[in-house]
Formats: sequence, structure tokens, C-alpha cells
Amino acid sequence: MSDTAQRNQSDPSGRESQGEGQKTLGGKRGGGDPGSRGRTTIADGVVEKIAGLAARDVVGVHAMGGGFSRTLGAVRDRVPGGGGAKAVTRGVKAEVGETQTALDLEIVVEYGVSIADLARSVRENVISAVERMTGLEVVEVNIAVSDVKLPDDEDEDDEDERKLQ
Repeated sequence: MSDTAQRNQSDPSGRESQGEGQKTLGGKRGGGDPGSRGRTTIADGVVEKIAGLAARDVVGVHAMGGGFSRTLGAVRDRVPGGGGAKAVTRGVKAEVGETQTALDLEIVVEYGVSIADLARSVRENVISAVERMTGLEVVEVNIAVSDVKLPDDEDEDDEDERKLQ
């Protein structure tokens, strides 16, 4: 066999040799799984929105946030361009790391609902939504119950609207 023919034969690794001075890529480009090339960062606000929506989906959660933040939120919602997106994150605080997140939620519960069962349901729903959508591990969901909505209480949003008029 000539020298050139030997250089062009397949080497034991299965890659075709190209001769001196040429690099072989062995059929792969870039070095590894395309899904692992680069970083994905997720902002705290993204996780807060997901968690806020997931918490509100649970029956028995009347509102999110404490009284003062709900009042400010009602004012902000009435101002054009004032922040409908802020209402979603009201009562939610997230700390996001590279692979994990921790959440603090402040909720108002409906009267008559078991707070322990409600907290368990909120945790399950929030953890499921955040982990499914972000891929982050939720290490903890702390829930603070700031109020109970009584059946004969006037809805806070209606009360806030009247104060604004």
C-alpha cells in the first residue's frame, strides 16, 4: 500500500484520517449535546409570576399579599399602564439560584377552609408548576397566612375602588 493510501484508511477509532495537517471531527460538531451548550438564567420575577398564578389556582386562596400591598396594588391597577403584571407577583418573593429556588408566599384564605390542607395544596401546586416550567428544584415554599376572608366581609377590592372615587 502506498503512503497516501495508508493515511486515508480508517483508524481504529472509526474516524477517517485526512492526512497530515488536517483535523478530524469524527462526525460531531461543537463538542457534545446541543442542550448543554450555554447557560440559561431565570429571573426572580419569572419564578414569582409562575408561583403567584399557581397559588391563586388553589381553591380557598382568596388573595395574595398583605392588606397594605393589596391596597397599593388596587391603586396601581387603576392607573393606566400601572402594572397588571405586578398583581400576579403580589405576595410572592423568590430567591433563584443556578439550580434551585426558594419561595415565600403571603396569602389570604377563605373562612372555613382548613389552613393546613390549603397550605399543603398551595405548596404542591406551586412546586409542581415551578419545577415543570423552569427545571429548577424548589427547596422550600414558606407560606404566611396574613388574613382570613369572612363571608360577610366586604370584598377589599370593592372597598379600595370606592376609596379611589
